[in-house]
Amino acid sequence: MSRFRARPPASSPTGGSTTYSGRTLARLLDDLFRVPGTDFRFGFDVLIGLIPGVGDAAGSVIASVILIDAVRHRVPLPVLARMGWNVILDALLGLVPAVGDLADAAHRANVKNLRLLERTLAEGRTVDVSSRTYLVRAILMVVVILAIAVAVTVFAIWAVLRVLHIV
Repeated sequence: MSRFRARPPASSPTGGSTTYSGRTLARLLDDLFRVPGTDFRFGFDVLIGLIPGVGDAAGSVIASVILIDAVRHRVPLPVLARMGWNVILDALLGLVPAVGDLADAAHRANVKNLRLLERTLAEGRTVDVSSRTYLVRAILMVVVILAIAVAVTVFAIWAVLRVLHIV
């Protein structure tokens, strides 16, 4: 018997297949502002990332809301891992001063994760309720993803302080 089963996507107030909070969060973090005369959009994730030290870690923690939505909707672990990679890459890109923030804006991890979640739900690919270990594995995966994203930022801060002979 397959671990995955087709089920209708969960409805949301916006008529999509994800929660309203996930859609709103992706828009606020990655898609809120448009550069005049272009199609380039960015959101608060870039602005939060400008705060030295804690900005990228805070952005990763906020982005975890979409990962939690994915767990709640029981997306397969490989999809959750891909979403996690987007969050980690977002944190890595944000480490490079100025250029990293532009790359972070272009990467748009939250919009990518929302699209992955919506596509997975639209295809009906979810983990069967009877898979009792799914919740434990998924939560552990989200915790590890967040730990890596925050650790990357903490390590970068430590490295800069070390180079400046502060520590």
